[in-house]
Amino acid sequence: MLRVALAQFPQQVCRKCVTRVGFIKCYSTSNSILDGFYGTVGNTPMIKLNGVSKETGCDILVKAEFMNPGGSVKDRAALYLLKDAQEKNLIKDGGTVVEGTAGNTGIGLAHICNALGYKCIIYMPNTQSKEKIELLSVLGADVRPVPAVPFDNPDNYNHQARRYAESLTNAVWTNQFDNTANRRAHIETTGPEIWRQTGGKVDAVTFGTGTGGTMSGVATYLKTKNQNIKTIVADPQGSVLYHWYTNGRIERSDGSSITEGIGQGRVTANMQGAPIDGAICVQDTDAVEMTFRLLHEEGFYLGASSGLNVAAAVQIARDLGPGHTVVTCLCDTGQRYFTRLYSKSWLDGKGLLEAIPEKYRHSLIE
Repeated sequence: MLRVALAQFPQQVCRKCVTRVGFIKCYSTSNSILDGFYGTVGNTPMIKLNGVSKETGCDILVKAEFMNPGGSVKDRAALYLLKDAQEKNLIKDGGTVVEGTAGNTGIGLAHICNALGYKCIIYMPNTQSKEKIELLSVLGADVRPVPAVPFDNPDNYNHQARRYAESLTNAVWTNQFDNTANRRAHIETTGPEIWRQTGGKVDAVTFGTGTGGTMSGVATYLKTKNQNIKTIVADPQGSVLYHWYTNGRIERSDGSSITEGIGQGRVTANMQGAPIDGAICVQDTDAVEMTFRLLHEEGFYLGASSGLNVAAAVQIARDLGPGHTVVTCLCDTGQRYFTRLYSKSWLDGKGLLEAIPEKYRHSLIE
């Protein structure tokens, strides 16, 4: 089980890259043998985006989080949520893991539950892409789509997940939004990886925020290395975080976003106290345009949250001026949104078809 694997990898320092390694191991050497599914989470490549870097005169770098074994940045959170449950003896062998998720954390949990012998039950809003719902089912999770309602409604998918976990024996609600083991994942892994891979040459980081784990964890770690690094939330339209970090008010920006898994109506426990310098509100038109630019100009087939991240990074680079380094991540692949984001009729129905450069519209499905 995972707790045994943890004992096998005490904290040590990788001699090659001088990275502290432990629960998520450094595998910079080609002859490393990794321990199961969870041994392959993290240590994703850092990639320079050539087109937007040339446009801005900055190095715009992205962590290739879609290369995690479960296909998204949320594998890191899933791993640490289960690690936390085991450390606190909240679950025993053969137990049940319950989570409320827009999809990617659930996918990561389902993979790891299979590897560790846990049952996995996922509550998710019924507005999410059918690709993610179907993938969770293929992975063996018990998927329970429920109507999408605000967090303050007792029927919100997170509250339903908590109540169901509490009704079971030997079960845990992993609570990704307010369990700071999520933030810890990025303090201990993503932040140090960014610092190492850039050689400490990083001027700003930006991430879209749902649970807040990635943004807060990376910001927390990097600020311990250099207080001058700018930490900027990339917020989709309709979320409250832009106004929260701009003028201190819990107030939604105009509109609602097609992006899944990011945007908030509150400040989660993972985001509370995080050293955030500011926020950018990214419109869906800009996120969609950048998603298709990333496909046709850089070769990366991604979801809209990745386009949003890079659109924010470009804006920050322009604000900072040439010669700076801005880091973000590519969250997951476009396959999880294929029948929506890459559909001409769906985009047209959302008023977003015109956001895609005309020369790239030929690749859309009908």
